[in-house]
Amino acid sequence: MQLTSLAAAALLAQGATAQFGNSMLRFACSQLVVDRIDPLVNPGMKYTPHLHQLVGGNSLNVTMDPETHDLTSSTCTSCTFKEDKSNYWTAVMFYKAKNGTYKRVPQVGNGGPQGKLINKGGLDLYYIPSGKTTAFKKGFRMLAGNAANTDPNKVQKSNICHRCWTSPNENTFVGGAPCTGSDTVDIPKSKSCKMIRQTIIFPTCWDGKNLDSPDHQSHVAYSSGSGATGGGACPSTHPVKLPQIMYELMWNVTEFANSPDFPTDGSNPYVYSMNLGGPAAHGDYLFGWEGDTLQKAMDNIGRCGLNTDCPTAGLHAQTPDQYSSCTKEQQAPEEVDGWLAALPMGEMAIKA
Repeated sequence: MQLTSLAAAALLAQGATAQFGNSMLRFACSQLVVDRIDPLVNPGMKYTPHLHQLVGGNSLNVTMDPETHDLTSSTCTSCTFKEDKSNYWTAVMFYKAKNGTYKRVPQVGNGGPQGKLINKGGLDLYYIPSGKTTAFKKGFRMLAGNAANTDPNKVQKSNICHRCWTSPNENTFVGGAPCTGSDTVDIPKSKSCKMIRQTIIFPTCWDGKNLDSPDHQSHVAYSSGSGATGGGACPSTHPVKLPQIMYELMWNVTEFANSPDFPTDGSNPYVYSMNLGGPAAHGDYLFGWEGDTLQKAMDNIGRCGLNTDCPTAGLHAQTPDQYSSCTKEQQAPEEVDGWLAALPMGEMAIKA
């Protein structure tokens, strides 16, 4: 089932779980590790330029050489489905207090019309097919967004956005479909925001040849569609339709919005770990599903859906305790929790 942006917005706003839920895979991923590594953009480097939070299979390492690394060799995954050994990661959001110190913003699972997802940090994952969809091939990887960008006009709001979540918890839904309405490319800074929902939607069109490209983006392209609908028609240069991947993160800013050290000079206290704002939001993806399980899930999307077993595709859902127990030690060890004197950039983090 393909939904237009308007239809998707209406369904989400009305809480039509059955119709929209059965058109996608939606599941939780707890944090595997918060670490200064980036095996896609900076393979082999420890203490990369900025901090990431990473989820997925525990075979994650600093290098992840696509010629030799088999993601399915992971012995566990911090995502719901046991068969998904992929790795997914984003930058980390920090709060900057009036005195100049920083604290990592905590995260919660997402609620909304389709039901609560339970995760320990991490993010929520969506795989949304549209029409004939070809699952990713072994060794496939890609990047969405630009970690150095400071111009919101260079970001398509329908692909990367932030929402001011004014309700006191994630279960009371706010707004419509992802990246619509009052959502913004910039990170909201209003004290009325109890949470900030971040959405990253990946390209859905592939050139059909290259599993990666030097910039990790040229081998894929966005379709003519908009928003979280599975994508529209693909350009002739990238004719193969992929499942649409969407990351959804709930940054819980309640403790900061209510704090006396919230800046009063009008500045935005919320920044990503690059020390940049919303236009620099980005997500990395390394495909690692076992066998043809993802293809079968996309082919049987009416039977495979939300966070539950799907025997038709050979998918087995773990309990929250099971996938949340899959963690990994930092490979670039440093303290990243509590108050920090500066963002972890360059040298090891320094406690305030």
